[in-house]
Amino acid sequence: MVELPRGLLRHGERRRAPYATDPAASRGGIHAEPDDPLRSPFQRDRDRIIHSNAFRRLKHKTQVFIQHGDDHFRTRLIHTLEVAQIARSIARPLGLDEDLAEALALAHDLGHPPFGHAGERALDEALSSFEGFDHNAQSLRVVSELEHRYALFDGLNLTFETHEGLVKHNGPILNAAGRPAGVYAGGRLPFAIRAFQERQDLELNLFAGLEAQVAAIADDIAYDCHDIEDGLRAELIDLAAFEEQPLTAPILADIHIVFPTLDSARVVHELVRRTITAMILDVLTETSRRIAETGVESADAVRRAGAPLVGFSHETARAEAALKRFLTENVYRNDVVMRPVRLAEALVADLFEALFDDPTRMPDEWGEGLDREDAHGVARRVADYIAGMTDRYAIAEHQRLFDDTPELG
Repeated sequence: MVELPRGLLRHGERRRAPYATDPAASRGGIHAEPDDPLRSPFQRDRDRIIHSNAFRRLKHKTQVFIQHGDDHFRTRLIHTLEVAQIARSIARPLGLDEDLAEALALAHDLGHPPFGHAGERALDEALSSFEGFDHNAQSLRVVSELEHRYALFDGLNLTFETHEGLVKHNGPILNAAGRPAGVYAGGRLPFAIRAFQERQDLELNLFAGLEAQVAAIADDIAYDCHDIEDGLRAELIDLAAFEEQPLTAPILADIHIVFPTLDSARVVHELVRRTITAMILDVLTETSRRIAETGVESADAVRRAGAPLVGFSHETARAEAALKRFLTENVYRNDVVMRPVRLAEALVADLFEALFDDPTRMPDEWGEGLDREDAHGVARRVADYIAGMTDRYAIAEHQRLFDDTPELG
């Protein structure tokens, strides 16, 4: 029986901790709307994300493996659903708002272009003269502008808390002096974030609530553990390698002791699920310790805590970093993965160049109101169009515009 740290909630128990984000105190969206009689503001956010076009397109966007013939490899959508499940599993025992944590997990990759990080790198390079491309900023742009579903406004009109979580889930992006910080330190905030900041102040120098921090670490847990499974399925790595990894070695050893004759496929599944559980329990223990140590008693105190409150213990953080290095060297940078990645980068670069040179090649609705003399505006419109593509649509567009399209499979 798994033992939770003292004070955490078991399944079936419900209460809102004082440091949780309270939906009744939500700052709401940019556009005023009447309260929903059936759903909290964060439940409505979650539902609007799920019903969006961008969410459905995740089904046909790359997670790690591009155009792989095996249907069991994860797509961006499957990864997103796994992040949401892990986020809820962490949020519930901490007494946080599960709906907000889930909404943030479901929305965190909406801005990813086709072919995963390969497409992001290609767009960032293509837009180097126009402030680059950032998938987190693009996620904000998707939910605040690019979705056209509602009669009274563009975007999904999500709450302040969901917007701030999308932008700041990895920490503040401005320092106390108002200069870019975190992932943007030494540079400039993406234009999408700057433009949105004029409409709704996201307090970019403060941390986001605990639910956003939970969604961020759930993302790490999901891709760490599930990329083990996909890497093994692709035969890029061997199960024996995980006997040397500090995070997985004791778990694998215990599986072999308890189930000495278990077939390898089930050993892999046991390893993945037990590793997820171990990482979640570590986060719960460490986060509870940090909350108690800082004494935060409100969501606003969490924002002003000066450090993240959700995280791994020091030992697990070191082990998790070692696992990331192993997966980077042996899976993400493996030639089997990198060959189609390089081809995909070139394909996206081709698309941008062709459409930027002649925006009339885009569907009519994408050229509507476009000032051809405004190079920045044209570049962003083309980037929005390409970023919204699925892998297969990007390939089809390349085939429409070019005589020779690379075979990615």
